[in-house]
Amino acid sequence: MAQFAERMVELFRLELFLQLCLATLFGGAIGLERELGGKPAGLRTNILICIGSMLYTKLSITMAAGTADPTRIAAQIVTGVGFIGAGTILHARGAVVGLTSAATIWVVAAIGVALGATFYWEAAGTTLLVLVVLRGLGRVERLVARQSTRSTLSVHAHPDPKVLDELEAVVRRTGLEIERQASRRENVDLVIDFTLVGPKPLHDEVMVALLHQPGVRTVSTGE
Repeated sequence: MAQFAERMVELFRLELFLQLCLATLFGGAIGLERELGGKPAGLRTNILICIGSMLYTKLSITMAAGTADPTRIAAQIVTGVGFIGAGTILHARGAVVGLTSAATIWVVAAIGVALGATFYWEAAGTTLLVLVVLRGLGRVERLVARQSTRSTLSVHAHPDPKVLDELEAVVRRTGLEIERQASRRENVDLVIDFTLVGPKPLHDEVMVALLHQPGVRTVSTGE
């Protein structure tokens, strides 16, 4: 009986070692892609999330041992990872960035849970698919982004004589083309209407840049 128990402990440790290695490998592969892209959740973050999710799931299944619901701890992983993901989402006065990083963290945690539950092939396939989505579809997004789009922005600012030239310079620095520009007085504000043409991501960038200009009250779109 003692030999059987020792054998089971040895097998448990070997399996745990394999799962730790796979969690480091899979989480590291996704984290490296994020790190190379300069994203907030990079190599170490994704590795730790994958290892933590795997270990929680492994311990949950082992401690339950048929006497309790082993999914309870795994369910709490989703909640915990949600808080981490929320920390990568930044709100910059109307612009939202970091959603892809938050979604990546969520999927990496799911890969860790799959490893802890011994679904190795499923975890490997998901890792490969995530890398294809992040790297391959990222190129597709860049190709689409090169296509020019048109947007209209209305900027409410303090009526300073230099504000019009300053805002125009900010817009041009982002790389967008000003197709039309008009200004008018509205109550105590100077309202400048811009019709801009250029790649879609730059339209979001110019909104953030304008909002951070001194004297600008609000920036709204014509959509």
